[in-house]
Amino acid sequence: MREFFLLLVNEITTATWISKVCFLSLNLVAKFEVHLLQILCLMLKVCSMRYFYLYLVVLTWFLSIPSTHELQLAQTQVLLQLRKYLEYPTSLLMLENYYGDLCSLPASANVAIKCEGNSVIELKIMGDRVVKVDKFNGYAVPNKTLSVSFSIDSFVTTLTRLTNLRVLRLVSLGIWGPLPDKIHRLSLLQVLDLSSNFLYGSVPPRVSTMVKLHTLTLDGNYLNSTMPDWLGSLSNLNVLSLKSNHLKGSFPSSLCKISSLADISLSHNNLSGALPDLTALSSLHVLDLRENHLDSELPLMPKAVVTILLSKNSFSGFISQVAKLGTQATPTCRQFSIEELKEVTRNFDLSTYIGEGSLGKMYKGKLENGSYVAIRCLALSKKCSMQNLKARLDLLSKLHHPNLVSLLGHCIDGDGQDDSSGLKLHLVYEYVPYGNYHTYMSEKALKWSERLAILIGVAKAVHFLHTGVIPGCFRNQLKAHNVLLDEHHIPKLSDYGMSMISEEIEYLEVKGENPKSCQREKLEDDVYNFGLISFESLVGPIASEKGVEFFLHDKVSFDSQDGRNKIVDPVVLNTCCPESLSIAISITTKCLSPESSSPPSFEDVLWNLQYAAQVQAIADADQKSDSTTS
Repeated sequence: MREFFLLLVNEITTATWISKVCFLSLNLVAKFEVHLLQILCLMLKVCSMRYFYLYLVVLTWFLSIPSTHELQLAQTQVLLQLRKYLEYPTSLLMLENYYGDLCSLPASANVAIKCEGNSVIELKIMGDRVVKVDKFNGYAVPNKTLSVSFSIDSFVTTLTRLTNLRVLRLVSLGIWGPLPDKIHRLSLLQVLDLSSNFLYGSVPPRVSTMVKLHTLTLDGNYLNSTMPDWLGSLSNLNVLSLKSNHLKGSFPSSLCKISSLADISLSHNNLSGALPDLTALSSLHVLDLRENHLDSELPLMPKAVVTILLSKNSFSGFISQVAKLGTQATPTCRQFSIEELKEVTRNFDLSTYIGEGSLGKMYKGKLENGSYVAIRCLALSKKCSMQNLKARLDLLSKLHHPNLVSLLGHCIDGDGQDDSSGLKLHLVYEYVPYGNYHTYMSEKALKWSERLAILIGVAKAVHFLHTGVIPGCFRNQLKAHNVLLDEHHIPKLSDYGMSMISEEIEYLEVKGENPKSCQREKLEDDVYNFGLISFESLVGPIASEKGVEFFLHDKVSFDSQDGRNKIVDPVVLNTCCPESLSIAISITTKCLSPESSSPPSFEDVLWNLQYAAQVQAIADADQKSDSTTS
């Protein structure tokens, strides 16, 4: 640029040349330099040629100062070229009338550009091409993918000119074709997210050289090769998510070398064979391998693991708490005698009475080993079939999940009588000491991130109850009072599975129902009630006091910032980022909306809440970074 102007000083001799310079330059230079040239052209109209040469000397001196914008201009050209390759997605419409520095572009839920110095270090573009196809052969699909003229090779070549990129998220943009190996040129990349596109074939082998990666997400594509065996080379990987593809082969044992791995999500693929020993993955919290073709004994799991999703495979044996928590095992569910329960509760003394739950009175007891238990007492009806009751209790005893209050055993007082008249059922649970979510929220100023973590825990528990057991367990008494918190503030759902027992007791009243419509109602019941818990998390305990009418009356307030300021709990407003709050409000509204013909599944609920938590975590990290550097 500077050389261009120095050449002009020697070459410009006529007004004709000057007019050509003004025209040519306006099409070549960055915006701030354009303004200088416009001033120069204006001076030509009002000043003599003699003064013009003087102005040119001054301008030449100005341009000899080292420029801090030349690299920025190159990066701007790359970003605008990428926009063209992506066929001008609606999420980038804001660029049409934006004339400022792209690094100063306000971030939104769909677009974010962050810079350091003169380089782009983070690029996020979220599109709206979310519709998938049943079969995809690697070529353009009208109205689903980018057009047939799109070249993923040229696109990635241009992308790699952003050499300082650390975070790249290009989601639901219709990008199609095999991902080129040259993506590895982005050697500083820490986060790569190309989910919900139309990537085909294999994960490029040279991705193995991108050793700074800590998050690799390629969910919802059409990758159909063998699962890569070089993933262990990504020694800093924290999150690996390749779910909802068509990947084949076995679980990559090289992953066991990565001690930093916290989240492995490979569900909805075509993986087969046995799982390796995973105990070396000391940081692993989430393992999602649902809907593959894995068939083996369940391996030992590391102690840190919190969530394991293995449904629709061919593992032998059910997933016990031992498999979930390593050595932190819950005692095997057993049958207690009424004498034992009377001893641990001092004959159900009033001093051990905790209160009355949604079903039956609750007592606190202390077992011989020193651990505390909660005992629920239920009176059984004459309608109760002892055989069916014991079968359902056996099923209940196998429901183990980190976010469920564990059922430790049961006692049928008077078992062996000819009829069930006067029988009592006692259910023995682990004791969760820190009270329920509703009360805790009333007494403590829980930050938005803490409330999200609790909601995610509850959603995981209900998702497990719906899909992790056969038959699914519905109508789970969802309300904030039934969400208990342990000493680490981990939520545990109580009163789940009571429908199994209450349905058996009241089985005469549900005869003649259409099974499909009945299951639909049960599913919607849990989704709706979870929506109420989420709504209470947003606005505070006042929600449960005023009921759903409060939501129906005030839900329109969520649509504006002024409305949110009036209805949302001030603690939430002061500790949330707007994007995270919007995501949570959206899924809450879908759960509660009476107009919705098909409510969201708990997989949808869980995905949205986890996304909201991720957005909030990024915002919190940015805020912490800003406060540290300031």
